Amino acid sequence: MLAIIGGSGLSKLASLEPTGRRVVRTPYGEPSTALTMGRVRGRDLMFIARHGYGHTIAPHKINYRANIWALKDQGATEVISVASVGGIRRGFGPGALVVPDQIIDYTCGRSSTFFEGLDGQVTHVDFTEPYSQPLRARILAAAQACGEVLADGGVYAATQGPRLETAAEINRLERDGADLVGMTGMPEAALAREAGLAYAAINVVANHAAGRGDSEHAIVLEAIEAVLEDAMGRVRRIIEALASPSFRS
Repeated sequence: MLAIIGGSGLSKLASLEPTGRRVVRTPYGEPSTALTMGRVRGRDLMFIARHGYGHTIAPHKINYRANIWALKDQGATEVISVASVGGIRRGFGPGALVVPDQIIDYTCGRSSTFFEGLDGQVTHVDFTEPYSQPLRARILAAAQACGEVLADGGVYAATQGPRLETAAEINRLERDGADLVGMTGMPEAALAREAGLAYAAINVVANHAAGRGDSEHAIVLEAIEAVLEDAMGRVRRIIEALASPSFRS
């Protein structure tokens, strides 16, 4: 079953025909919200709002382990993460949609693994390619089928938040090879890998990163909402196309 994790600007799926909500208890505490179960174009899906329905949970306070565990427990086999980001690479301006292919993790202090080694067993997972390539390919094909422009590839830098970055920090991320910057991509992607879930992301560029474009001296937060409203409508169309029989796994 496909699961969607909605970030800023996507607290619900308008096209989802709900069939119920499930409150899931996990060994890691409470997920961000109850899971919304439903159908899109006849396909069963589940949805969770990463920041809570009222967008009340800061990036560093999200219980990523509980969210991923709950999705797996309720039958998810693949996950699409939708997240708003800042654009670092030229051409990744406000409104751009990107399917990243790599991650650099700058977060700290987050519970980042299911394998704590408490039972004497330390488990390592390969993370060379952090996103599922088959799922990425299906997302890109679905976007093409519904006429939406979706950039193929980009390096996502996961920062701690909740504050935005300084221009100097963005310069550093660019030197490190990052194209996009966000706050929620890790440890979510790594936990999905540990749980055996196919995981891919659709990043929505909400603004130029600090020191770039019209964010040269400051990021105008009031302008972000309008960008996200339009861009998330395009994301919903891609998800609807992905739910059609042509793109099901």
